[in-house]
Amino acid sequence: MQHAPPVPPAPEDSATPGDRRGRGQKRRTGATRGGPGSSVAARRDRWEWRARIRADPKKHRVYRVVVGCVGAFLILLGAATGWLPGPGGIPLVLAGLAVLASEFVWAHRLLKRARLALHRFTRWAARQPRWLRVAGTLGTAACVVGGVYLWLVVLGPPTVLPSGAQAFLDGIPGVDP
Repeated sequence: MQHAPPVPPAPEDSATPGDRRGRGQKRRTGATRGGPGSSVAARRDRWEWRARIRADPKKHRVYRVVVGCVGAFLILLGAATGWLPGPGGIPLVLAGLAVLASEFVWAHRLLKRARLALHRFTRWAARQPRWLRVAGTLGTAACVVGGVYLWLVVLGPPTVLPSGAQAFLDGIPGVDP
């Protein structure tokens, strides 16, 4: 089976006839980033090693299983660490979803929906008054500090901390070494 020859990209500032976009605006298509579900020409792999794996059905099956396991592991790790303070939870789940989206169409669609929801929330938050954004930021910071304090009270400070940090934590009321 022969593949179609590569199509050279159109100049950035050219618009198609009848196009109402101004100069420098790109045409939006469903084939963004060449993910699963986009056209064959747009899906051409950027990495040669992945194209070689996809050429062999047995290797491709094993590769999909490995991608599925790594993505599922990241999602489960995100679910398990979501309640801990620090960068766990949502970023790990999104990373796992991104790994799965590299091979599975359903994950690609779900990742696009999550991205759209994040952009909608960001636009909504930007339209709010400044006092409300500041209050939301301070409320979030208070929740994080309260969560860290409860974690230290219930579990105690970690033993791997340097002595200076350990001495600081010993001075906080309710935190027992």
